[in-house]
Amino acid sequence: MKNIRMLIEYDGSRYKGWQRLKDNDQTIQGKLEAVISKMAETPIEIIGSGRTDAGAHAHGQVANFNIDSNLSLKEMKEYINHYLPQDIVVKELQQASDRFHSRYHVSGKKYSYYVWNDPVPSAFQRKYSYYIPEKLNIDAMKKAAEKLIGTHDFLPFSSLKKTNKSTVRTIKEISIEKKGSQLVFSFVGDGFLHNMIRIIVGTLLEIGLGKENTSYIDHIFKEGRRAVAGDTVPAQGLFLMEVYYD
Repeated sequence: MKNIRMLIEYDGSRYKGWQRLKDNDQTIQGKLEAVISKMAETPIEIIGSGRTDAGAHAHGQVANFNIDSNLSLKEMKEYINHYLPQDIVVKELQQASDRFHSRYHVSGKKYSYYVWNDPVPSAFQRKYSYYIPEKLNIDAMKKAAEKLIGTHDFLPFSSLKKTNKSTVRTIKEISIEKKGSQLVFSFVGDGFLHNMIRIIVGTLLEIGLGKENTSYIDHIFKEGRRAVAGDTVPAQGLFLMEVYYD
């Protein structure tokens, strides 16, 4: 039995997220499992590094599966990409150690969120960014973002209800970079709660639009309630860029 590690990219526009649904295969995991199970001629379960939201994308999702096959990695990769929809691509395949687990062994992740910030919308970026026509105060957003770096209880920046699991996470880096009309928010951390990136971006945009000041971040942490933070921005601007392993 071989433990195969995959590096995957996908356009999530028409999918209901990463995680397989019982009554619907319109998910990334569902599509991959259908193709790989056909290749293996037996049901194959794929383990992903984590979920991505419906409509979100990935440049560097990692997953693994166990298979008993004489096919080479090259043959497997060619087969999988031939039968997958064109908006899902397996970029790399490699044989991992028997103990490798794509979710349990994650040490960190990098996400980017794209905003199209221009009075004129983009016909091409509409599926891959959030459109904000108003001018944004980038310096104010950067100062506010500094308050998010470090180890905090990010429950108010998530859509989670009450949970027994820890909502403490560590954000190691946040960058906000303007490239022409494209504004890129990038986050590196040890893990992210459900909708955490999208709520943080929505909160920073409130500050960038002048609706709140930088002390807004302190107020949210103090209150500890989701209702105090900014809106959840749309999923189409969110990309899982990279998954890190020790």
